[in-house]
Amino acid sequence: MAIIESVRAEFLYYKALGERAIAQLDGAGLSASPPGGGNSIATICWHVSGNLRSRFTDFLTTDGEKPWRKRDEEFEVRAVTRDELLEKWEQGWSVLLGALDSLTDGDLERTVTIRNQPSAVREALLRSLAHVSYHVGQIVYAAKAARGDEWRYLSIPPGGSEQHNQQLASERQGRR
Repeated sequence: MAIIESVRAEFLYYKALGERAIAQLDGAGLSASPPGGGNSIATICWHVSGNLRSRFTDFLTTDGEKPWRKRDEEFEVRAVTRDELLEKWEQGWSVLLGALDSLTDGDLERTVTIRNQPSAVREALLRSLAHVSYHVGQIVYAAKAARGDEWRYLSIPPGGSEQHNQQLASERQGRR
């Protein structure tokens, strides 16, 4: 697998993880601050979308911090519907995925600029992937806190590791 394809797959993993957490909440839950305070899921989605749109619009040719981006507004408290949230979320992801589709592994050593700081494409991609995964982790944590005992685990549930490993082993044997 090419490196760009691998990076794209990781971004898509975190996109899906965030969406599976978002799917467990209603509109009020998406706009509520998590226990102990902090940014709501809606606020985090606005920020992730704004960041991705800014960084990956004309990725190779313009500074990743666009003059039209209003970063501070991304953190304003907002009440949104699920549809509004998912529309905003998709705006950022579609720009990112379009940019990734235009890249090849040969572009990894090219230089891009973010906030007037040059870096290799590979570094910018890894930085963005880390940024997205950090915020998706916040989304998952906030959704889990809101759902409490009704939370549906997005990966191996507590106490399920042995069963999961046995299932994987059986699947591997079945493919042989």
